[in-house]
Amino acid sequence: MTEKKPTILVAVSGGVDSSVVAAMLAEQGYPIIGVMLHLWSEAGKECENKCCTPQSMEEARKSAQTIGYPFHVIDAAEIFRKQIVQYFLDEYGKGKTPNPCVVCNKDIKWGLLFDKLDEFGADYLATGHYVRLENDGKSNARVFRAKDIQKDQSYVMSMLTQKELKRTMFPLGNLLKTEVRELARHYGLPMAEKKDSQDLCFVSDDNYKDFLLRNAPDIAQPGTIMDRQGNRLGQHQGLAFYTIGQRKGIRIAAPEPLYVLEKNATENILVVGSADDLNQKMIMVKEVNWINGEIPPSSIEAEVKIRYKADYQQAEITPQNQAKVVIQFDKPVRDATPGQYAVFYKGDELLGGGEIENTIL
Repeated sequence: MTEKKPTILVAVSGGVDSSVVAAMLAEQGYPIIGVMLHLWSEAGKECENKCCTPQSMEEARKSAQTIGYPFHVIDAAEIFRKQIVQYFLDEYGKGKTPNPCVVCNKDIKWGLLFDKLDEFGADYLATGHYVRLENDGKSNARVFRAKDIQKDQSYVMSMLTQKELKRTMFPLGNLLKTEVRELARHYGLPMAEKKDSQDLCFVSDDNYKDFLLRNAPDIAQPGTIMDRQGNRLGQHQGLAFYTIGQRKGIRIAAPEPLYVLEKNATENILVVGSADDLNQKMIMVKEVNWINGEIPPSSIEAEVKIRYKADYQQAEITPQNQAKVVIQFDKPVRDATPGQYAVFYKGDELLGGGEIENTIL
């Protein structure tokens, strides 16, 4: 007697990656259900949202018809606005530089969607992310960088736990993007040549400054620019419009180039200095998640990424308590930014990550 295959809930977006996932799983004989989240868009810009435009929904629906699986749209606009867009606005208001994609994965894709598994009678959630996952359903699930390093998305999976990972599938982890597009052509999918979206889905015009001004106009509060010695050098246009390590846009004449070193939201002060001042050897990271669910008993050596597109940096990670670690880099880094995520690796394996709280001088 043939063993019944588990039912898979596939998170589809109308893009090539998730559509290929659905086609692959259907071809392998899995019962699948396609679900698309309808997220928040600015009023009047619904056709510019990068992941759930009316066109994307229509393409996702056509793919479901081509492959032959049920397709559902879940209205997540309000919860997305409250939990992701408002978080984005609030964090900028606090002088931080947030990463909403990490939070969205945790709270929406593996929060709201994960809660739908039982409702749809599904056993697993599958997505089109480029991540490798070793999951036998018995021991701890392990996460690894994708085969296609240029497309690897393990960084934004750093806050997932064993609860989510043990019921997750990443079918594209061992494929190159070129192979995925070839499969899309093979399956006759309408979005085989569709371009990838690289930016925040809800910032429709790719200009986060204008987005902030439209949705949180009070955020543009001019203030003082100072150096580390307390000297007043000029005026900034609003802390939200600067990020750690930034050089352009400071607009202060100085003997040497000036860079953003700190953002003091309490006093609305932008602190600038030289490139040497920017070097950071230690950072504090909070709300740390360890993929295997266990805090290391002592310091560990690892490679750390301090931004999604940053290089890997050798470092020593020392747990402080359940949720905090201190990271000491072998070589100074220049743009460790509060609000961004520091993510830890051992070789190709993702160990975990957490939010950068502050640098330690």
